Amino acid sequence: MWQSFFKSLGFETVVSPNTNKNILDMGINSSIDESCTSAKVYMGHVEWLIDKCDFIFIPRVVSYEDSDVTCTKFYGILDIVRATFPQAKFIHINIDYDEKNTTWLAYKRLGLELGAKLPEIKNAYAKANKALESFEIELISKQETLINEDKLKVLLVAHPYNIYDKLIGEPVIKSLKEFDVNVIFSDIPDGAEMRKLSKNISRSMYWRFNKELVGSVDYYKDKVDGVIILTTFPCGPDSLMIELLIRKLKNLPITTLIVDNNFGEAGLQTRIESFVDILEARKGSLNV
Repeated sequence: MWQSFFKSLGFETVVSPNTNKNILDMGINSSIDESCTSAKVYMGHVEWLIDKCDFIFIPRVVSYEDSDVTCTKFYGILDIVRATFPQAKFIHINIDYDEKNTTWLAYKRLGLELGAKLPEIKNAYAKANKALESFEIELISKQETLINEDKLKVLLVAHPYNIYDKLIGEPVIKSLKEFDVNVIFSDIPDGAEMRKLSKNISRSMYWRFNKELVGSVDYYKDKVDGVIILTTFPCGPDSLMIELLIRKLKNLPITTLIVDNNFGEAGLQTRIESFVDILEARKGSLNV
């Protein structure tokens, strides 16, 4: 969506590379110890971009129309990067429905700041939404194919910024595929539907994106053989979500993988292999 919006207004986008150890180390050095590993990765990407582009785009996402709030790092990250890298130039959007800052208004202000005219901004915003919708439809179609195949299926429950990260999520996906497991992604189903379904498991879940993850577990619980929850240390919202899911879902095999600054792929693969062995044995006994 972001790339489409900027491109429609005539701007070139520079995307930081896949996360690597160097980027993580940069983020660790520029972060406080209490930050989660995901936030440290983010800081590393920001630092990498400083001398590669004219402006760095930092979205601030606080709340949505249903008053659902995001994790504090989503609305604090702009202030953190500004304070950490005073030499860099930033542009941002501010989505905060509680303060009447709608998504459209955020993009409108960004377009005006970039010197575009209102008709151009409206056109770019429409194209951006269409690009995002097409991308999501394609992902849903692929996932429906995987869920209907007669293979061992594992639901990978994690935030997209962890699932699709080269350093954090890719080793998990790669390992599962090596064991001939179909990986089902928790972030692909419609978010609004997942937030409604989350109430079947908890009516008190606070954070918007964790509601969607909880809802995806409810949505897929009878369609997959097991669940892997992938999180980064020390994520507060995820820690509460993990405890909730383990307590509420007694008949669904669940394991948790926690990634920190010093994780190694070898230990990760061993845990995944053990979990897959358990799922295969369980599936075999159920089919007898």
